Amino acid sequence: MDLGLNNKAVLVMASSTGLGKATALEFAMEGANVMLFSRGEESLRDTQAEIRELTGKEPAFTIGDVTKPEDIKRVVDNTVDKFGPVFALVNNAGGPPAGTFDDFSDAAWQKAYELNLLSYIRTIRAVLPSMRQQGMGRIVNFTSSSVKQVLENLILSNTFRLGVMGLTKTLSQELGKENILVNVMGPGRIETARIQQLDQIRAAKTGISLEQVYENMVKTIPLGRYGTPEEFAKLAVFLCSEANTYITGQTVLVDGGMTKTF
Repeated sequence: MDLGLNNKAVLVMASSTGLGKATALEFAMEGANVMLFSRGEESLRDTQAEIRELTGKEPAFTIGDVTKPEDIKRVVDNTVDKFGPVFALVNNAGGPPAGTFDDFSDAAWQKAYELNLLSYIRTIRAVLPSMRQQGMGRIVNFTSSSVKQVLENLILSNTFRLGVMGLTKTLSQELGKENILVNVMGPGRIETARIQQLDQIRAAKTGISLEQVYENMVKTIPLGRYGTPEEFAKLAVFLCSEANTYITGQTVLVDGGMTKTF
């Protein structure tokens, strides 16, 4: 299948590790011109070199923080200057701290809001002129399987990920006439550093081994294993491609069947 991504400008946020990195690699494999974005220069350079070696395409990168509006403007400007109008945006950000309601002050709630909802709003606002200029665009917002079934000990994530879902559905209605498609992807237990961290927290809280946490979690997944970042990334790239012409406003979980809600 031709995804129509060759030499298309693609911006992948939080893309030096984890799901963002895997998604950037998949885009490069399809011939896209990828802009990486993260706070860490060393990890960005490592990811840039790895993608270049594996695909022959050299992504650019911008160092910055998703919670800073000036950094968001700069990465979008850099993408346009380097590659032309942004065709696809992948919104991504690290997860907020684990904990329950009593664990968090107003400052913690504000920080989580800026990280996991406001950063997405700002980045979408920044890329829309590019998409409107070319008469089309694709946006995928990474969230969590918690948008369908809340997760224990993750009240901050449970709250603001649902805000992204509402934002996405509303934008799909507003932007559909401009051929800008907007969707949500929610990972389940995908083998990333974030999931390893959450498993370690669960192990410490329950007093069982990390291996037992994994075994217990796998029992809840019909496919019997954690997913890989590559499996998740392949769907992200399809949704952000020209091959996707009629899917918008949807929330798709990549969770091996773990979530039991519709």
